[in-house]
Amino acid sequence: MGKFLFIIGFLLCFQSDRSEFSWQESHKLKWSDFKGEPDINSHAAAVTASGITFSYSIEKSSIRGVTGFKTKVFAHFYPEHSWCKKEVVNNHILNHEQFHFNITELNVRYLREDISKLKTSATVAKDLDKLHKEANINLSKMQNLYDTETNYSINKEEQAKWVTFVNTELKRLEKFKSR
Repeated sequence: MGKFLFIIGFLLCFQSDRSEFSWQESHKLKWSDFKGEPDINSHAAAVTASGITFSYSIEKSSIRGVTGFKTKVFAHFYPEHSWCKKEVVNNHILNHEQFHFNITELNVRYLREDISKLKTSATVAKDLDKLHKEANINLSKMQNLYDTETNYSINKEEQAKWVTFVNTELKRLEKFKSR
């Protein structure tokens, strides 16, 4: 029932007047987090807008060239672009929407793992851009597969399989979790 709206955020800086928030293990989505105006023409009961925000800096020396890099990668939820039809939603649908956000965090962890394998080089900026692009493609594919296989949460058996898969992967990649 839930339908995913994928928003790619390229984080250059945080602005305090924005309402988006980062994924945190201790914070579970609530229907009050969905502040967008529902699309009355949509068959979806809810839409979760989340995405990967990414930035990096490259350290350079005039003598040695590229000497290092730092990255910031987060899973963000966008309340103003997420919506629900209050008259039809329930806890089962909320759990489905939570797992859209969890899938975003999972793909953030995959990206952080890939970044951890990078070596500092003259091409590190291109390498980082490529990894970010691939992460967004993979995230979009996984979100669409999740909705297709679960039939937007209607297929409870497939929903349970996805919950197990995502939770197992999040646990496996715990050292790369958002803090």
